[in-house]
Amino acid sequence: MGKVLAFLQHLDGKVSRNSLEALKGAQELAAAEGHSLTGVVLGVDTAPTELSAIHMDELLLVSSPELANYSSEYYVAAMQAVLAAETPELLIAGHTYQARDWLPRLAYRLGRPLVSDCVGYHQDSDLRWVRQIFQGKISADVETTPGLVIISFQSGAFRSDDLAEGKPAIRTMDVDLSGVPLRVRPGERFQEAKGAVDLSRAERIIAVGRGIGEEENLTMIRELAGALGAELGSSRPVVDYGWLPQDHQIGSSGQTVTPKLYLAVGVSGAIQHQVGMKNSDCIVAINKDPNAPIFEIADYGIVANLLDIVPRLAATLKERQGD
Repeated sequence: MGKVLAFLQHLDGKVSRNSLEALKGAQELAAAEGHSLTGVVLGVDTAPTELSAIHMDELLLVSSPELANYSSEYYVAAMQAVLAAETPELLIAGHTYQARDWLPRLAYRLGRPLVSDCVGYHQDSDLRWVRQIFQGKISADVETTPGLVIISFQSGAFRSDDLAEGKPAIRTMDVDLSGVPLRVRPGERFQEAKGAVDLSRAERIIAVGRGIGEEENLTMIRELAGALGAELGSSRPVVDYGWLPQDHQIGSSGQTVTPKLYLAVGVSGAIQHQVGMKNSDCIVAINKDPNAPIFEIADYGIVANLLDIVPRLAATLKERQGD
């Protein structure tokens, strides 16, 4: 029986959502291939709480004083030691900014392929990894040679709330990194601007496009968002017009979201927008253009003038809340 390793990135002991999503993919791959699954957390002595009830055969905690703070060189050296001891077939990680920094270094050091930013996989006679190219216009299948393969999954490729439950066995591993030369020193940790919106955690999102006509119409959209308990997102034109700040933008040049409900209001649904939201559980589109691309991926579509629909929908929701 082979082995799948899932790297679980954390910040102060809290595992990133992207890592949990990638762990779901690792669970699927391990089950399909008949492999065991081991989660790997670097720089901790105690297992993060949210991992205690997630199915893994083992959870490996790798400790060293040098891993207290992120460094690409220390992470590469630590994971090299883990891979040498565990000899897995796959190393799975979420495609975070941190992973983009150190996984290519690891792949080069090992002389093994890294297939980054995958959105899924195909499994027939061989595993093939699915990547989007040309800003999501085309999906390409990537085949790899036998041996260790390193994979990073794009945010939203899998749903973290679908993780299989279980109780992993905890194992610890100490690595000696005292001899690793530190040539790259990370700067201060990136901090989002005050008031920035994190739509990746929202369960309900109302996204607006240029179809709302003018900035003043955002007032009724906000009323609907309040009645629905939803966050406000947008397509790129709305941000370009200056109607909403950039942190509300969804798509290839904005955030990637996977809410339970995605209500697209006046959004045409260009491919650059779709790549950031098409994995939402339920997509509802309101647009007066019956040929708008958003209807191709919508679960429910309303072909109508949003100026007629949105106020009535908000009023109905408020009435029901008052009952």
